Amino acid sequence: MNDLEKSRETYEGIPIPEALEEKVQEAVKASRRKRAKRLLRCRQRQVYKWAMGMAAAFAAVTVIGLNTSEAFAMEAQKLPVVGELARILTIRSYEKTEGDTQIAAEIPGVALGESGQSLSEEVNAQIEKMTAQYEREAVQRAEEYKKAFLETGGTEEEWAEHDIRINVWYEIKNQTEKILSFVVKGTESWTSAYAETRFYNLDLDSCEFLTLGDLLGPDYMERANESIRAQIEERTKKGESFFTAEEGGFETIAAEPDFYVNDKGNPVIVFEKYAIAPGSMGEVEFEIAL
Repeated sequence: MNDLEKSRETYEGIPIPEALEEKVQEAVKASRRKRAKRLLRCRQRQVYKWAMGMAAAFAAVTVIGLNTSEAFAMEAQKLPVVGELARILTIRSYEKTEGDTQIAAEIPGVALGESGQSLSEEVNAQIEKMTAQYEREAVQRAEEYKKAFLETGGTEEEWAEHDIRINVWYEIKNQTEKILSFVVKGTESWTSAYAETRFYNLDLDSCEFLTLGDLLGPDYMERANESIRAQIEERTKKGESFFTAEEGGFETIAAEPDFYVNDKGNPVIVFEKYAIAPGSMGEVEFEIAL
């Protein structure tokens, strides 16, 4: 277990005063509405095109880092390699403090060779924008949380014990000569309500984003829905809890669902916390066999 996971487990159970809990829940609802709009914008090609200009400056900074930082260069030599050209690496790793908040981040980047340069720039720009925005918003939430905490009777000494931490990192799910699948995550130690995960699935042959339809075929929604319904039924028999249709439970996957590719090469569809099951279930995953 790494330090980031320990931080999440240590602070996940911090009790929140009843009055503060109401304010937190109101903030959660507002944040989710903003996040839904943001995700929609991120999927639009207009945003992608805008991100290209940002990527150019970002790529330049990365090159400078490789040429001027000995530590950076040494780490680059240890990069996981997909085939001979595709690489994913930690381009920035840092810890810092903003106000009362500790921030730890490992920011990834991809390099897909000359034929995949456009895709590399697009992905890297998205990651840079997402992580920077998440960090800014998380710091702001921590400040608002502190204000509400003090206003509802908490003291500075009690607040210090919370030791608020923001973590950003990534996990590689699958890397072969044909596919690169990874996720970028952000969490805040005082609550799991604002956790954010972005999924990146890349087709290294075509140098394009890999879709669920690419893996399951044109009837991918029907295949996925059938599999998920069967898995929910089986998992319910084993004691897991899912919302019913009346409670807003599973009906169908989205046209562009969140998913990653596991080490078996199968897509794993992921539903956000509270989407189809109680919060105690966390993010809910379903592996769809090819």
